[in-house]
Amino acid sequence: DPISRFLPAFKGSRVAVGGSRGKIETVPAERDITFRDLLTHTSGLTYAFMEATAVDAMYRDNKLADFGHPDGELMDTVEKLAKIPLIAQPGREWNYSVSTDVLGALVQAISGQRFGAFLQERIFGPLGMEDTHFIVPEDKRARFAANYVPHPKGGVMLFDDPATSRYVGDRKMESGGGGLASTTGDYLKFCTMLRNKGVLGDVRLLGRKTVELMTTNHLRGDMGDMGQARFSESSYLGIGFGLGFSVMLDPAKAQILGSPGEYAWGGAASTAFWVDPVEDMIVIMMTQLMPSSTYPIRKELRVLSYQAVID
Repeated sequence: DPISRFLPAFKGSRVAVGGSRGKIETVPAERDITFRDLLTHTSGLTYAFMEATAVDAMYRDNKLADFGHPDGELMDTVEKLAKIPLIAQPGREWNYSVSTDVLGALVQAISGQRFGAFLQERIFGPLGMEDTHFIVPEDKRARFAANYVPHPKGGVMLFDDPATSRYVGDRKMESGGGGLASTTGDYLKFCTMLRNKGVLGDVRLLGRKTVELMTTNHLRGDMGDMGQARFSESSYLGIGFGLGFSVMLDPAKAQILGSPGEYAWGGAASTAFWVDPVEDMIVIMMTQLMPSSTYPIRKELRVLSYQAVID
């Protein structure tokens, strides 16, 4: 379905085809963005931090650089986003983007609940994810970790202090693309539900065939066939994309140990997870160093993890 059915502001989007930051040339989109476009990052949306196109600059100019901004409301931010041109025709290219943030707005629009309340009622509560919140509760803040960035002179420096973090303040924005604080234990529960094809204990959130469809490649080939070599949490060659996850197609082409059919993604602070149905294996790495490309620790983790499989 077109997302304009529930978010009318996205009806009749336009696509940038040239020009500069001051005056971008656009043409009408061939069709509206669909749910599938958002889930596969083929919507034509982008991220402000890409800094590769004039549209990226428009995101920054319109204060769309961070969907986690404490003063923004999700629906207001998405309405503003809908007025900015797309960087590609919907369905044409793979571009990592704020698509997942728009999916959060769709959940809110369709359910009639605030996004965070929906997540708590339908996912976190049933799965027993007791430490997953948009705002870290006061009685849990002593456990909240700091976040770091590289220091220009070597080593690291503090980027997000747990005492003053936006994750402990009064924040309106509930972002689908990034903004939850959680723990390794809670994330393991979520990944185990996926590994079990939608069920954890006596709680079923998804049907088996739904998870199988979500973790199947939906691109025409791999990300390299449909994407620009811009920023993402995965390599492009040998890796496809499903409905919310990267999907391993060919470990030899990706030049990394792994299994066809494993699904994964990473986070901005160098975090990572993957689920390997062939080896019946879940790997989660929680760390706190931005940006995620600072060190190649994800590849090292993959090698170490698979070298340990000796049966």
